[in-house]
Amino acid sequence: MCRHIAYVGPPVALGTVLAQPSHALVRQSWQPRQQKYGTVNADGFGVGWYADGDPVPGRYRRQGPIWADLSFADLARVVRSTALLAAVRDATEPGADGEAAAAPFTSGRLLFSHNGAVKGWPGSLAPLAATLPPAELLTLTARCDSALVWALVQHRIAQGDDIPQAVADTVGEIAEAAPGSRLNLLLTDGTTIVATAWGDTLWYLTEPGRSAVVASEPYDDDPHWRTVPDRTLLVATCTDVLLTPLKEPTE
Repeated sequence: MCRHIAYVGPPVALGTVLAQPSHALVRQSWQPRQQKYGTVNADGFGVGWYADGDPVPGRYRRQGPIWADLSFADLARVVRSTALLAAVRDATEPGADGEAAAAPFTSGRLLFSHNGAVKGWPGSLAPLAATLPPAELLTLTARCDSALVWALVQHRIAQGDDIPQAVADTVGEIAEAAPGSRLNLLLTDGTTIVATAWGDTLWYLTEPGRSAVVASEPYDDDPHWRTVPDRTLLVATCTDVLLTPLKEPTE
C-alpha cells in the first residue's frame, strides 16, 4: 500500500502541500491515520511537478523513506508549482526495483500513482499483460504491479480513450481479472486530476475557482474535506469535481 496526493491551483511551494500540514504526506509515511493495509510507507517516495514554460513535469524519486531525505526537504521548501502529484510507498512484495518502482510514473505530460495491490500478482494479470505490444512490456520501468497498471492505462490512452475513460476501463478489467484487488489510481496532466476509489480511502478538498486537492487521506482537520465513495471515479479541476459510480465486473 501507499499514500498519495495531487494538487492543482495557484503556485505553492511543494512543502506547503506535502510537509507543512499537521498530517501531511511526509507524516503519513510513518503515521497514516486511515491506511487499512500496511503500517509504514518507507519503501520509496516521489513527487512530480510542473514548471512554467515546460509541458513535461519534473520528478524527484528515491527508494528510501521520505523522512530521511534532507535534499527533499530543501527541494520542497523552494520549488513552487501550480500542480503536483506525490506518493510514499509501502511495497506489496519485496523487490529489487528500488527507485524505479516509486511513484509518480510518467509519460509525456502525465503523472500517475497506484495506491493498492493487485490480487494474485503477477499471474492474475498475465492475460492482460499479453494484450500489450511487446515493446510496451519491454519498456516497463519496474516489475511491480503498479508499473503494469500504468502500462495498461497508457495503452488505452494511446488507442484514443480520454484519460477518465482509460482509467475507469483499466480498473474494471483488472478488477475482473483479479477480484479483490485494491485499485485507487491517481493521475494528473497538470490541469485535471483523475482518481478512483476502489478498495481504499480517497478524499478531496476544494476551494471553488481556486484549487483542488485529492488524497488518500486528509492532510489536516479542515471540515471541508469530503470522502469519495468506494467504486467511484473522480475528475477534479480548480472549478469543478465530478463523481461517477464505477461498475462492478460482471460475474
